[in-house]
Amino acid sequence: MALSSPRRSGLSDQVIAQLRNQITSGEWPVGSRIPTEPELVEQLGVARNTVREAVRALAHNGLLDIRQGSGTYVVATSELAGVMHRRFAGADPRHVAEVRSTLESTAARLAAQRRTERDVQQLDTLLARREEAWATGDAELFVSADSTFHLAVVAASHNEVLGELYADLGHLLRDWLREDVGRELRPEHHMDHARLVEAIRAGDAQTAAAEAAGYPFMCLRDPRPAGG
Repeated sequence: MALSSPRRSGLSDQVIAQLRNQITSGEWPVGSRIPTEPELVEQLGVARNTVREAVRALAHNGLLDIRQGSGTYVVATSELAGVMHRRFAGADPRHVAEVRSTLESTAARLAAQRRTERDVQQLDTLLARREEAWATGDAELFVSADSTFHLAVVAASHNEVLGELYADLGHLLRDWLREDVGRELRPEHHMDHARLVEAIRAGDAQTAAAEAAGYPFMCLRDPRPAGG
């Protein structure tokens, strides 16, 4: 999506809106480096100070991360996601697991009750992709495949609010999963998600919820209950 020169009135707000749109539309995906300040000045046809103000505003809102000597990177796709990323990045792993367990078990229960044939086909495809990613031994590839699978389970719940909330947490959840998995995939850390898919396919809400609820705690390095 090409950037266009904004009108003179409300220049700063217009530039912020255009840059935000590049992020929310996926033109600038999470993890990518945005164009440099001189490049944005040329593309937008505005003063350097206007561009700088817009970038700083989006950084303040949590969508961008300005890294001195490296550039400016996209870290979230919405202000809420940015706030969550800043607020919970250093949270206690067990507290993270408890939140994931609550969200994912609820989503799995609803998915078992509401899933369509297309949802099930998507889950089958993503489950196979997840297993293929594990087989490669590439930890980052597996993190991406596993995150996508869990997002699909939430989508199959057909609860828009739950889906939006999970999507806002998505990149933070991926960071937590990356820490859980580590740099090396080990056989003892592998978790089979086939039972979850089968429970959703069969419309077994209780089993689906129980399966999903347990996964986050199995990810923890020390699986003992808090205080145990």
